[in-house]
Amino acid sequence: MFALVASMAAGQGTTNPVTLTGADSTRRVITTAVPFLSITPDARAGGMGDVGVATSPDANSVHWNPAKLAFIENDIGFSISYTPWLGKIINDMSIAYLSGYYKFTKEQAVAVSMRYFDLGEIIFTENANDEGTPFNPREFAFDVTYSRALSQDLGIGIVARYMHSNLTGSFSSGGVEARPGNSVAADLAIYYNKDLALGGSSSNLALGANLSNIGAKITYSDENNEDPIPTNLRLGGALTTDLDPYNKITFGLDFNKLLVPSPQFDGSEDDLSLLGGMFGSFSDAEDGFSEELQEVTVSAGAEYWYNDKFAARLGYFYEAEDKGNRKYLTVGLGFRYQVFGIDFAYLVPQEQEHPLAETLRFSLLFNFDKSEAEEESVID
Repeated sequence: MFALVASMAAGQGTTNPVTLTGADSTRRVITTAVPFLSITPDARAGGMGDVGVATSPDANSVHWNPAKLAFIENDIGFSISYTPWLGKIINDMSIAYLSGYYKFTKEQAVAVSMRYFDLGEIIFTENANDEGTPFNPREFAFDVTYSRALSQDLGIGIVARYMHSNLTGSFSSGGVEARPGNSVAADLAIYYNKDLALGGSSSNLALGANLSNIGAKITYSDENNEDPIPTNLRLGGALTTDLDPYNKITFGLDFNKLLVPSPQFDGSEDDLSLLGGMFGSFSDAEDGFSEELQEVTVSAGAEYWYNDKFAARLGYFYEAEDKGNRKYLTVGLGFRYQVFGIDFAYLVPQEQEHPLAETLRFSLLFNFDKSEAEEESVID
């Protein structure tokens, strides 16, 4: 059904889920509805090659690993991020992300976040002589998060998510009545971090896992035409080392796999249930285990901090050629002063004239501490 919706909007061609994420549509790409849920929303992770499941917690941890929020240093904070999207091919598409957290005990935190995807204006036409009807497709997702530390090293997190996707309004074509799509989903996450002594330097090793967007399929017409949402498994680690009292560096590595059916020539993936698609996604590739490995994307990044005020970031994202062929380098900068922070990221694809070329991301962060005395820790 999503392909049908895309064909309705053929005047601009921007609603195709492969095009939206910058993947090569001529490959055997796994496609889902609402692909905007998989797009990196913030500039810090965007500058590190989309690494984030085990990096130090911040207000954007809801997307990367909600279990990290219980270990955040401040009590209250929020972040606003903005990304002009696919600027090489369209000039009015953007992603906005707002997230905020509140740490109400030493080991518990809650958060809310909203992601808004503006796909720009498209024109629906009935025939060659029709001037067309303008429409502005848009999608959004709203999250509520709870995070808890089970010990000084281990934490868990859960997210409840509602998503709304309005790609065509009330437009109809060929007797098919289109309608906005709605669905709900959940994330389950775990985070572990441990202080280490390596070569006389103070270090911290963190590991994380986030199973996100576990939810029902979405439809834009009726229950006979449903598409999976981007259920995803993210695993990774990060090692942070204090070089001296003023300088520290973090190296991070993330692996991602969509837990939705691989493309099948007979279209049988359309009949699978949520759990059937998730568990089957590890063994349903038609070319066997070698193709399953190709469906794993790799993100690697580094972050350098001077005096906890100035940051420089570098990263690389890799996707197999037959699964979308996205390969790009990212760079970023960050600055923190008292309660205020700002991050900036820039994406450089390996391929010239790539739709993701020159992607910019901007994030503003604010962190505060409660004035009253901190509540006694249950763990302590």
